[in-house]
Amino acid sequence: MRCTLAALLLLTTPAAAAAQADAWWGHVTALAHDSMRGRQTGSPEHRRAAEYVAGEFQRAGLVPGGTDGWFQPVRLRVRRIAEGRSSVALVRGGKAESLELGKDATINLRSSSAGRVDAPLVFIGYGVRSPDLGHDDFAGLDLKGKVAVVLAGAAPKGIPGPALAAGRAAGADALRQGGAVGVLTIYPPQSDIPWDRYASSRLHPQMQLASDSASHAESGAVTVVLNPSKAKGLFSGSRRSYAAVQALADSGAPLPRFDLPVRLHATVALDEDEAVSDNVVGLLPGGDPAVATEYVALTAHLDHLGVGEPVAGDSIFNGAMDNASGIATLIETARTLASGSRPRRPVVFVAVTGEEKGLLGSDVFAEHPPVPAGGALVANLNTDMFLPINPLRRLLVNGLEESDLADDVRRAAARAGIEVITDPEPERNAFVRSDQFSFIRRGIPALSLKVGFSLGSPEHERVLRWRQERYHGVKDDVTQPVDRQAAEDFNRLYPLVVTEVANRAAKPAWYPTSAFRPEANEKEAS
Repeated sequence: MRCTLAALLLLTTPAAAAAQADAWWGHVTALAHDSMRGRQTGSPEHRRAAEYVAGEFQRAGLVPGGTDGWFQPVRLRVRRIAEGRSSVALVRGGKAESLELGKDATINLRSSSAGRVDAPLVFIGYGVRSPDLGHDDFAGLDLKGKVAVVLAGAAPKGIPGPALAAGRAAGADALRQGGAVGVLTIYPPQSDIPWDRYASSRLHPQMQLASDSASHAESGAVTVVLNPSKAKGLFSGSRRSYAAVQALADSGAPLPRFDLPVRLHATVALDEDEAVSDNVVGLLPGGDPAVATEYVALTAHLDHLGVGEPVAGDSIFNGAMDNASGIATLIETARTLASGSRPRRPVVFVAVTGEEKGLLGSDVFAEHPPVPAGGALVANLNTDMFLPINPLRRLLVNGLEESDLADDVRRAAARAGIEVITDPEPERNAFVRSDQFSFIRRGIPALSLKVGFSLGSPEHERVLRWRQERYHGVKDDVTQPVDRQAAEDFNRLYPLVVTEVANRAAKPAWYPTSAFRPEANEKEAS
């Protein structure tokens, strides 16, 4: 039998939803406990968290769906900055100004390799390539042998959020194809994470897939992130001041591109190791043989940041909202769906690893889904830090304009009396910053769902304050205020969305206007 909405609504009566919310909080508490030591990717504590999730999947009624029972191993190369052997300096008129790592600048290991760079700087603005929307920071620009300077967190006006994300991804490709030897990113003055907290994370291990390590090692590029307090001096003697450029960026106006009278001299030294971390995969078989090969993947990331420098005596990044909350929802959604009649399509529940290291676990899963021969992933719904700190009156959907999955969300939300909205902060690039992007870039329609808000509202202010005080910090723990009713409402709505997707008549499809549809990617690549 297929899972009907009437049956699902019966399973999520107010009493059942309240019990589910208590169970949800129990999972959050267990996964964000100090004993889990922040669930660092590849750590013994992450493995213990993975075993907890596998046990809960089994109790919920799922069957093992990984390549190794409940697990799909992800092999990693672990990289740590060796700061004692690394350095960054700005050279002007032959005189070098050393930058103190952690105070003035950091080296971003996700896009840096060991070696030395000595090259001139050129300011390229936003770093966005969207010629179809009238914006291309790379048109006619010679980047060979140069370091590109980019304003992070800023965005040209008039480009929708997902298209902006695609334009930034295309910009990253343009840097590589143009022969740039590095990038100097000016950290956003109004970032989600204050500079000091961001800089303190520089010693956390970064990782890449073991299969990618050779290409990264040979790239010879370096990415330096600059404290915005140093930006004024960086632009000294150039055509435009930093203040003038930032003022233009604040309005979303086109930015000038020009050479800076400065060279970057950087030496990057790394310590490397290997690790294995696991995705946890559970399967709920479908109820309709006609669509038995069309799999819907539900994802949430299990890993967080581990242990870092103490802040007021606390060194554990518990990751309660980011993202024990999403894993808990994944578990409770499995319990809800498995306790009723099956949805038409098979649903795969995946607690992915390595999201904080660059979407690594979801990358492996999306590339090598452990489904039978002839099967394929047709949709992804991702839950990452859905943030129940405000009442659930609006559901924020990243990717709402990109595929007809939007129709499924709207139908489910209408039954719950919830308004569906698009991302009100497109400049944050959220559509490509979590695990849904691993599916999107393989042509699989995907969405990410959160508790929504409107710009400038008290709810928005609460979210901004949470980011400043808790995001990627030691205060994201189980002592923080949580709107338990919002969590209950979200956990009641999410299975309705999943059921709409799993029961739909036809496979999900990209809208013809989407910047992420496969044809658009092929056009960009050509």
